[in-house]
Amino acid sequence: MHVFEIIIAMLLAGAGLTVLSRRIGTPYPAMVALAGAGLALVPGTPTLDLDPELALTLFVAPVLLDAAFDASPRDLRANWRAVTGLAIGAVGLTVLVVSVVARLLVPDMSWAVAIALGAIVAPPDAAAATAVLKQLRPPHQLLVILEGESLFNDASALLIYRLAVGAALAGTLSPASAVPLLLVVTVGSVALGFVLSHVVLRVNARIQDVATAVVVQFCGTFAVWMLAERLHLSGILTVVVFAMFLARRAADVVPARVRLPSYAVWDFAVYALNVLAFILVGFQLKEILLRLDSPTLLKYLGVAAAVCVAAMVARIVWVSTAAALGRWLRRPTLKGAPGRSDGVSLSRRSAAVVGWCGMRGIVTLAAALALPSGGADGPAFPHRDLVLFTAFFVVLATLVVQGMTLRPLINLLHLEDDGSVEREVQLARAETLRAALDATSVQPGEELSSLLRRRYEVLLRRAEADLTRGDTPPPGSASGDGRSSDAEADIVRRVTSAERQRLLALRADGTIGDSAFQRIEQELDLEELELQQLTGMQPR
Repeated sequence: MHVFEIIIAMLLAGAGLTVLSRRIGTPYPAMVALAGAGLALVPGTPTLDLDPELALTLFVAPVLLDAAFDASPRDLRANWRAVTGLAIGAVGLTVLVVSVVARLLVPDMSWAVAIALGAIVAPPDAAAATAVLKQLRPPHQLLVILEGESLFNDASALLIYRLAVGAALAGTLSPASAVPLLLVVTVGSVALGFVLSHVVLRVNARIQDVATAVVVQFCGTFAVWMLAERLHLSGILTVVVFAMFLARRAADVVPARVRLPSYAVWDFAVYALNVLAFILVGFQLKEILLRLDSPTLLKYLGVAAAVCVAAMVARIVWVSTAAALGRWLRRPTLKGAPGRSDGVSLSRRSAAVVGWCGMRGIVTLAAALALPSGGADGPAFPHRDLVLFTAFFVVLATLVVQGMTLRPLINLLHLEDDGSVEREVQLARAETLRAALDATSVQPGEELSSLLRRRYEVLLRRAEADLTRGDTPPPGSASGDGRSSDAEADIVRRVTSAERQRLLALRADGTIGDSAFQRIEQELDLEELELQQLTGMQPR
């Protein structure tokens, strides 16, 4: 009961810290991380052991699905070089540098343990960076690169982590056997995610009750992860592929009355899991600190600080070098011919921001918590206390140092929004309203049809005017009365369906990205619910 009371208190404290973080312009995980560290130092707080197999499943699966569902394949394709470079190159360099530093400082640490430590601290958490960046409205490309990186660097880092942990417990590490295994795991995970997305879509299409739909969504996410793990595939890669394929079809399958509340539930779940992860690490650190004497604690602090600096420097070096190489390849030749046009090269200012956005978060914490603690199920992971202590130190230090200085850095570099998403939102709003007008003109003369047509004519004129001016007005709202009848309901269905099909077509042909798509989709959801009330139409 004492643990439960602390968790409830910390959730409330997390809500207050989130409000404070928005006021001062820092990532809320930074404030929660400080609270988690303070929890470990408070006398009388209990210690708590978490089942290692539960840690990754509980904390990573829902958070990763939420991020992957919102990812834009079009934008990822446009920035694939930068995203791939960060997800593979930056992670690989970080693992290498951190493992070398750890081995130098702790000579009795095996290479497998050192590599596992490097893999744990390698993947940055995009949520911490974007929490600040979205308030500052930087160029959309930066958000795409950071969010895309967060999807795939988790997969690459945790693949290395799985191999290293297995090798540390078994006592051997064979690169010759690891490479084919990685290929099999990657291909199998992609195929499994694709197949399961179609299965889950068929199930979701038959559910109309909101509560049932949300429960099935969460249970489905955990089921996808657990099935992948049972088949010895990558749970992370499977969930990423599953969510991205799911997102392409869900807009046409899940009704608005289910989608809106489920999004709210998912937002709360992701937030609560982030807070709980820091609470549980605080409990774990409490137990570790009780076992350490002063010389050992100083040694741990030294190792953790060195690993943290190594991880930060490795990312900055990779981003700066890759950006410089990209600019060099795209330079005009001596004869005046243009350079390479494929790929995207970051400017020096953008590269500085991406390199500094190396805050670690929930994946690092979950991976550290997932290390075997020993017992009836098998031996403890070697140097587990040191690895867990170092992981939390890196998370705390990067969130505080980099997270709290990100806003001043953006302001110093004068990076501003290029307006690309706003232009796509304006275009999509005008196109969907035009499709609605076309749908209402099919059966003229009906009272509701006339009412709806007038409404959409006004909204379309506003949208076209704002598109010309470059402004983004709030969506209009309907007014008037309507009579409930089958004919009226049919008109509303035809109108909303026309709007959605046009919006889906704009995304499918690459005219707009998912950021603009999601904003207009939310407007259409609210509009559809409003029209259902206007006509008394039964929800689909």
